[in-house]
Amino acid sequence: MKTALITGITGQDGSYLAEYLLYKDYTVHGIIRKSSTFNTDRIDHIFQEVHEKDLKLILHYGDLSDASRITNLIHTIKPDEIYNLGAQSHVGVSFLVPEYTTNITAIGTTRLLEVIRNMNSEYNIKFYQASSSEMFGDAEPPQSLNSPFRPRSPYAVSKLYSYWMTKIYREGHGIFASNGILFNHESPRRGETFVTRKITRALANILAGNQKYLYLGNLESRRDWGYAPDYVESMWKILQQKDANDYLIGTGQTNSVREFLEEAFSYVGLNYEDYVKIDSRYFRPLDVENLICDSSESYKILDWRPKIRFKELVRIMVDADMEKLGLVSPGEGEKILNKKFPERWWGVP
Repeated sequence: MKTALITGITGQDGSYLAEYLLYKDYTVHGIIRKSSTFNTDRIDHIFQEVHEKDLKLILHYGDLSDASRITNLIHTIKPDEIYNLGAQSHVGVSFLVPEYTTNITAIGTTRLLEVIRNMNSEYNIKFYQASSSEMFGDAEPPQSLNSPFRPRSPYAVSKLYSYWMTKIYREGHGIFASNGILFNHESPRRGETFVTRKITRALANILAGNQKYLYLGNLESRRDWGYAPDYVESMWKILQQKDANDYLIGTGQTNSVREFLEEAFSYVGLNYEDYVKIDSRYFRPLDVENLICDSSESYKILDWRPKIRFKELVRIMVDADMEKLGLVSPGEGEKILNKKFPERWWGVP
């Protein structure tokens, strides 16, 4: 039985990855930050299965800013694999707290890699770094590993730092350290401040009569949007390869925020223009206009393809937020998931 350590386990990707690794019969350790309020909503349901199925999930308090705590945890756990998903991951927020973003998202990666380097002679720990398509910035689409990196936010710069440090530790110290450059991936567990979830949650509240308008910024930004459970499977596949490398993960399809709005609102018979207002407060100092992934090489090497496409993703998210407010019973979104994932390994969507 393998042992994995996940930073950022309470986030969207961390929660799905924890479920996937438990499904693969791993012992899973996760790092969570100590706070005055509980922040484990995305993984609370897993503990029911842990007790019912004798699965092994262990949580530890820690923070990527605390080198001594990180060192002690890794030495104690001695994981076979480390998945570094922990970050200050909101692009807009990174403009407001650039120093904090750098400390966690960039320097935190170095802290992890240093521990692995010091243990490397005795333990062959594999390391996965969650890199981001935001590193490409305004590079000409479609973006590939041959595209230039042109970051447009403190978040993107921090991720680019981690990307290069991962390569340096791989090539300079012989560590099995791989980058997964994941393009945007969403789900009903996406944070409520991210634009896709902001849209689907607001739509449900509008239908319930709890909200009148939705305020957004740039509607013309285009992203390559995939489904998070698809993408965590690719993370695992990346660490099962014979050699460490860098991989691009995406769908190869790009859609604008406006198109996401159109698809979501038309799905429930509404015109988004009647409910959406533009607010200058939601425009970033610098924006990334168009991201689309060229992951043809990764598809071949990893034997991986995205199962969920754009329209299906939107419907899954809209259904989930409507269901949370009691507006619908499990519907089209559940049908899509059951068809595309005959052996669904996660609990709630």
